[in-house]
Formats: sequence, structure tokens, C-alpha cells
Amino acid sequence: MMRDRPSFPRRLLALGLALLVLAGLSGPLTTTRVEAQSGENSRYAAIVVDAGTGEVLFARHADSQRYPASVTKMMTLYLVFEALEKGTVHLDDVITVSPLAASQPPSKLGLAAGQTIRLDDAMRATTVRSANDMAMVLAEHIGGSQARFAALATLKAQELGMGQTRYVNPNGLPDSRQLTSARDLAILSRAVMRDYPQYYSYFGIHDWTYQGREYRNTNGLLLGGNGYDGIKTGFTNASGYNLAASAVRGGKRVITIVLGGRSSISRNAHVAALMDTGFEVETRRAAGERIEVAQTFFEQRGFGLGAPDGGAPVAYAALNGQPAPSEQGSAYVTATTPPVTAVANTRPPATTPPGYGPNVVPYQTAVAQTAPRPQAQPPVTAPVQQAPVQRAAVAPPRGNLTASLNSGVATSAAGSLNRPGAAAANPPRPTAPASAAGRWAVQVGAFRDATVARDWLTEVNRRFRAQFASAERTVVDAAGWHRSRFVGMTQASAESACEALSARNVTCMVVRPGA
Repeated sequence: MMRDRPSFPRRLLALGLALLVLAGLSGPLTTTRVEAQSGENSRYAAIVVDAGTGEVLFARHADSQRYPASVTKMMTLYLVFEALEKGTVHLDDVITVSPLAASQPPSKLGLAAGQTIRLDDAMRATTVRSANDMAMVLAEHIGGSQARFAALATLKAQELGMGQTRYVNPNGLPDSRQLTSARDLAILSRAVMRDYPQYYSYFGIHDWTYQGREYRNTNGLLLGGNGYDGIKTGFTNASGYNLAASAVRGGKRVITIVLGGRSSISRNAHVAALMDTGFEVETRRAAGERIEVAQTFFEQRGFGLGAPDGGAPVAYAALNGQPAPSEQGSAYVTATTPPVTAVANTRPPATTPPGYGPNVVPYQTAVAQTAPRPQAQPPVTAPVQQAPVQRAAVAPPRGNLTASLNSGVATSAAGSLNRPGAAAANPPRPTAPASAAGRWAVQVGAFRDATVARDWLTEVNRRFRAQFASAERTVVDAAGWHRSRFVGMTQASAESACEALSARNVTCMVVRPGA
């Protein structure tokens, strides 16, 4: 059977449609070109902070979780500095490299298991070489094991107010559970400078010689002048190129964090541009120009175009007298109240608490130019004979500059950061029978690991000796949880102690007798 041939009009119409399609293909395409590396855009985050006042000058995706990579080592060194101040370790300690430390992948110093290294040299290798093996050496020396050190680091992050951060290793090698944010890294950067200015210069060493070999710092900005003096680089395939940087110009210190850069060169250039703009804001303000919203100033220069990342301000929530955005006050516990778990990887609430401006990093000031915490000891100086070569084992004079820049906030600014009405915010508490006096308790955390629970109890006791002078420490085990408690207190002393802790963003609960 023969098929009907298409009519001439139908063939003409088909030919016309074909010509239109060909014409469209030969013309310019309006489809948006997909960039080969566009996936890296999702890694980007940045924040610029005035280190002295705590003002956030610029933020973009600052509260979004990112992989820290080797910027992790800032926390590793922070805990080493803390141990040095306590006197539990010393710069001339000789540490034996464990098989686990020796097995860490590059970058590394490359010592074999069983070889030894001084603590001071391990610290320099960690900051200059970004040595993964030496970060593990430090972690095992401080915490006894990688797991315990990671728990201590996560607890410290929680104490400092780093709500997006969790640690599982001390060197930042790839692990999907190890997370942070640009805002949290700004908090940590300020904590290093404020709490341990005598050791901050470890992050600014340009080069270092060990066993005849010279190593140069991975932070290229340190060699270019312009006031850069720290602090840490980082890179993995998952994180992109990260950098926490700090510089001092004209008596002002600015901290800039950039995460997820496409290359070290582009990352450094972006950090430098953000830093320059931050200092331009400072200079213009010093000259009398009124710049109320620095974020707008940055955006007018092309930074962070689009809706800026929202969220709470950078809260410095160390035990320094200032609350943090996540502070909810002390909780009142009855026998039916479930235990509260201390969780370090919790996003702070988006609302800003009373007493905080919308764009301010809470930061306690001090008069002294050394470590300004009330319990801080004078700067630790290492005897020259400890070092195998002639070099300073502690911070050069810039340490005092760091301390002064980070404690020189005007009284009015510091006053605006105080949280008003803290006592009034707590609900009224029923009184207990007189027979219950001395049977009240304060719980400061609940953990799955008993060792972590005991360590945290010891740390809180060290920081708040006056509040718990007459109390006993105990860890109460129940249903797989280990609750860190101070017991044997009166109702008044328990409430007073918990208010003191909550004012410094340390989790606590007043526990009634029998609970």
C-alpha cells in the first residue's frame, strides 16, 4: 500500500521551521555559561573584625559551616599555650614521636616513630611547616590521646562561644565531622591574642631551621610587610584555600578570615583586599568621617554583593566576664527535669541578647598588657639555655603590642557590652526546707565520656575557685551520661555560683536536693 506524500504546503512549513532552528543555532546563545569551578563558590566564607573593639566590619556566609583544614592548628596551639601557662608542660619538654604521629600524611616534619623532639620545636613545626605529624605530637602530649585531645578542643570551642565548631583531630586532615565557621575562627583568633599574647608570635614566624633544613611559613602575606603578623593557613580538596590573617597598622589591629579560596594566590589577594578595606574604614573614622555600617562600605567596593549573610554577631564567650548570644541564663532543675547535654556543635540563636549591638563582638577589656584574664600569670619566658640554637623561645616585643591593642577598648564601648538585668532574667526560685541546706548542687555539663566529664569539672573548678571553695566535685553516672556536679552547697551559694558561670557563658544548672 502506497503512503500519501506530504502536501506542498506541509513541506514548505517544515522547511521554514528547519531554517528557523538553524538560524537560532547560528546566532549568539543566551544560556548562562557554567563555570568549571563554580562548585567552589559554595565553600566561600569571610569575615573582617576590628580586633580591638570587636566590631564586625564585613561578613559573608560567616556562620555557615566549613571545613577548617590546617587552620585547626590554631586551636591545637591554643591548648598548648594554656598548658604552658598552667605549668603542666614546658618549652624544653622532650617528646617521643608515636607511631600514630609518624604515620600522619604530609605536610609533615617526617620524624620516625621513637625519635624525639622538643616541645618548642614541635610548636614551630606546626605553625611554620604546618606539620601534621607535629600537631599530633602536641595533641598526644597535652591530651594523652587524639580522641581525648579532640574532646578537650571541642569543649574549649564551646567555652569560647564557637557554636559551629567541632574537632575530631588536631591537624585538620579530612574528616566530614570536623567543622567550623568564619565567625568561629575570628573568635579563636582573638582568643589567642588576648589570652596568650606572650605566645602569639609563634603564628608569625617567617622561617625556621631544624636539623640543618630551613622551612618557610606557608602564609605568604607574612613576607610582604603591611603589618601582617599571623596567623594560619589551611587547605584540603574539600575546604579549598583557607586563611586566618591579622595585621596592625596605625595602632589598629584587624583580623580577616577567608575560607574556600580557589588558590593560594587568589586567596591571599582577596584577604589583602579585605584587609586594606578594613583599615580604610578605620582610617576614615579616625579622620572624623562617619561610617556607621562598615558592611555597606565594603559592598560599595564590590565585596559580598547580594544579601549579606545574616546571623548573630561574633560573640567572644570565653570566661572573661561577657555573655554570648547563645546564653540562656542558668536553668532550674527539678527531679523530673531531663539532663542537659553539653553540645559544642550547636548554632547560636539568630536573635541578639540584651546589651549587644547588632554588629559587635563581645570582648572583655583589661588594664594589664599581658594576658588579661583574672587568673592569668605573668608572661612566661623561657631560659635561653633551653633552646639548641640562639633564638627567642617566646614572643618578641610585639606580644605586648598585641596585648595592648586587644585590651584598649574605650570604657564606654566596654560598658555597652555588659548584659543588663541578668539576675532579673532568671525565673523566681522556690525556697527549700531548712533541712535541705548543704544538699544543693550545680551541674556544669553532661557527657558520654566519663574522663571528659571529670576534666571539665576540674577546669571549671580552676576557673571559679571562689564560687566552689566549699563544694565537692563529683561525676554522677546515669543512663549512659556522666554529669559533672559540684555538691554539698546551700541554695544561696549554688544559685550565686551558677549565676557567675552563666554570666560567662558556662553552661550550668542549679540542682535541687534529691534531683
